[in-house]
Amino acid sequence: MSIVLYPRFTSQTKIGTLSTRMLIPKQNRKKIYEHLFKEGVLVAKKNFNAPKHMELDTVPNLQVIKSMQSLKSRGFVKEQFSWQHYYWYLTNEGIQYLRDYLHLPQEIVPSTLKRPVRTETARPRPKGYGEGDRANREDREDRDAYRRGGAADADAGEKKSVGAGADFNPQFRGGYGRGKAVATQLDE
Repeated sequence: MSIVLYPRFTSQTKIGTLSTRMLIPKQNRKKIYEHLFKEGVLVAKKNFNAPKHMELDTVPNLQVIKSMQSLKSRGFVKEQFSWQHYYWYLTNEGIQYLRDYLHLPQEIVPSTLKRPVRTETARPRPKGYGEGDRANREDREDRDAYRRGGAADADAGEKKSVGAGADFNPQFRGGYGRGKAVATQLDE
């Protein structure tokens, strides 16, 4: 009778370390990094079995997620997860790393760092108070008088009373709502 010894997992052995490592072809990794550097952000749905990524047609979604996980562990991207989607943002260290990896000059920056270019030189300004025709000005004056307390009352010199009034006297008795007080026999 022979005894077969099976390897035991000790506290130092990590279970599943081989499943977290993945070999990604260099051309796919380069496509992922180029897209990340060009946009500055990358989005992937949490679907490890998807045959392709949403934006990168030739790269499987799992390879995108795993390569971003690698960049995240090195501090080159920040990760947000919401509604079954991963969102990765490049950090300054990540921009420098991708520049070195892709052999790009310092002048090229991700689109998230570029300022938007204004296409229109001068946009028309809205007309302010006092500009425009007389009828519109009178309408605004009526609205402003209403906001100040009413046009009729302001002309008559009366001050309109706003609020509950002088004779309003609220009484608060305990025992209503969630904080119901225990009834005591002291009032009798």
